[in-house]
Amino acid sequence: MRFNEDAELDVSEVRDLRGGGVGGRVAIGGGGLGIVGLLIYFVLGQLGGVPVDTSTLGTVEPGQQVDSDSLARECRTGADANTDHECAVVAIVNSIQDYWAGELARTGLTYHESVTTFFSGRIDTACGSAGSDAGPFYCPTDAGVYLDLAFFADLRQRFGARGGLFSEAYVLAHEYGHHVQNLLGISTRVREGAGPTSDSVRLELQADCYAGVWARNATTTLTENGRPLLTEITRDDIAAALDTAGRIGDDFIQREFGGEVDESRFTHGTSAQREHWFTTGLNTADPARCDTFGAPDLG
Repeated sequence: MRFNEDAELDVSEVRDLRGGGVGGRVAIGGGGLGIVGLLIYFVLGQLGGVPVDTSTLGTVEPGQQVDSDSLARECRTGADANTDHECAVVAIVNSIQDYWAGELARTGLTYHESVTTFFSGRIDTACGSAGSDAGPFYCPTDAGVYLDLAFFADLRQRFGARGGLFSEAYVLAHEYGHHVQNLLGISTRVREGAGPTSDSVRLELQADCYAGVWARNATTTLTENGRPLLTEITRDDIAAALDTAGRIGDDFIQREFGGEVDESRFTHGTSAQREHWFTTGLNTADPARCDTFGAPDLG
């Protein structure tokens, strides 16, 4: 994927609090765990724990505080996003929110921005305290997306994902899908917490579909200067996103970490379902086609 080098980046949509977090985990049931958070929580809690390597990308030395001023200095344009990983994440967040602001406006609704917070180690949120092992997550209480950048390296190392920037974009677009669900009141429909056709699974698959919708529209979503922030998304980018989706399904993770597949504990959907709904959004480019709650067959 490539960014328009002349496009301006809006770093106000990202807070950098790495090195400043405290606390334990996001509370189960608070609606805060993200794309793999509930699954990793299950693995850590039920299978004895898996060490998390936070010594790679995005970490900060103990006692060192990184603040958003450094992002403001370093991440000014799409040219910076093409050469700097953190600036690329800022650009992805900008693109996702630009799309949803326009899409909701077309239907007469108002989009309220969500801030992505970079953290390292642990952080307190309105949904409780979270550690890096929760993975990226959305907290509906404070409408924020939380991300330890080390997660993306961990996704490659522990889950065997291909990785790559568009894989990360898929993860972020999924979390912002939860923000859209929160704005539209869809999140309140969740009653069943687990099971192959549970409301939780339907919510997660819809967020995957929303991620695919953004991906299809990203290169035509215009910034304030009248040009798209993203200029190119390749077939290889899409393949990387699908690879990631396939490695964070309930069945894959339960099997990968030495357990039997237990559908009664499904909270995010199978790998095949996650791939199916991302592809549905990608192929249709229409959020209305992401009605997983009304779908008799989840794929």
